[in-house]
Amino acid sequence: MVGRPAVGGGRWVEVDPGRVSRWVDGFADRHGSPVTTVEAYGLRLAAPDGATAELHTPPGAPATADLPGFVAAATASRRIGLLLARKGAVAVGVAAGKELLVSKVDTRYVQGRTAAGGWSQQRFARRRDNQAKAALADAAELAVRLLLPAASTLSALVCGGDRRAVDTVLADRRLAPLAALRAERLLDVSEPRHAVLVGAIDAARAVRILVRDPEPA
Repeated sequence: MVGRPAVGGGRWVEVDPGRVSRWVDGFADRHGSPVTTVEAYGLRLAAPDGATAELHTPPGAPATADLPGFVAAATASRRIGLLLARKGAVAVGVAAGKELLVSKVDTRYVQGRTAAGGWSQQRFARRRDNQAKAALADAAELAVRLLLPAASTLSALVCGGDRRAVDTVLADRRLAPLAALRAERLLDVSEPRHAVLVGAIDAARAVRILVRDPEPA
């Protein structure tokens, strides 16, 4: 389980779908039996002591009306597309449940930043920009070849890496069917590699929970 501070207060935790019931039991043990309400994002648990937990439906899972249904939907196997992109690197794949069915990783050289002096900074910047554009164009082609044919079978497209790079790839008109499946979640991943793509499956399936503790007396 991973936790990090949330903007506006509270903290985000990411829980494996199979452990959600146990997590909720622990929340009830610490704060009292909560009242569950249905929200646009999923379910909200409000404990008697003022603590709350917002359970966000993972990408591709259907909306549900209660906790048992939420857990069943989160743990069910579903097909999701994965698109991880940064300047010069892209990884795409299709996963069914926790299994990566098909995948492809591609890298293309993009110059790093240079110290002041030497070549003209403007000339260097243009060259670097052109290299980055070419790399993202290659990434779009890869998504067209590997992800687009599977679009009709996917429950969601989960992206990760650099948001601007992902936006640029999905701006290709041919990828409109995939863009329509894009989940709000953006995975925080390192430079796309096969191992990173495999690890992204669990992150894409995880249940994100926003926890807010009771106000101090």
